[in-house]
Amino acid sequence: MAEHQNSEVITKSKVEKAISLLKEQKPKERDDVSDRVAVQKMRRYIEKLTSSKYGYTYDEVSEMLKGLGIHLSGSRIKYLIGELRKSSRSRQKAEPSDDSSTSENPATETQPTVKANSEAEKSLVNSAKGKSKKQQPAVQEKEDKSVPQSQTNRNAFVPKIYRDEDL
Repeated sequence: MAEHQNSEVITKSKVEKAISLLKEQKPKERDDVSDRVAVQKMRRYIEKLTSSKYGYTYDEVSEMLKGLGIHLSGSRIKYLIGELRKSSRSRQKAEPSDDSSTSENPATETQPTVKANSEAEKSLVNSAKGKSKKQQPAVQEKEDKSVPQSQTNRNAFVPKIYRDEDL
């Protein structure tokens, strides 16, 4: 193995200067882009040309681009446009609209209830030790009644409570 040559001592101040120099660097401008990025940038114009108003096919658009040195088949362009549409649709669904209220998010409303249930479970487990079996179901019934039906969420996780005897 080659030995490490220690030709110069690296001081803490040099390291700090190097870090600040590296932080200031901007991304390099690249000459080449992927076919996905190229179609993403040209998407609006490709969709315009392939609309019913203009009537061009994806193969015709492909031929136009070949004249500029962009070699993408019509089917590849069509596929990439479809992928871009899908990704923008899923982004729109993920972003909440401005006019929606917070009450449409039932998970946030039920979080305090879930927390209360978990605290009740801990107290049930701690208090169940050394007590008779008759008292345990009464505590569990009381716990079930503490969650109003209007606040429950079908998609919310509801843990099942096991007694020591069930295990």
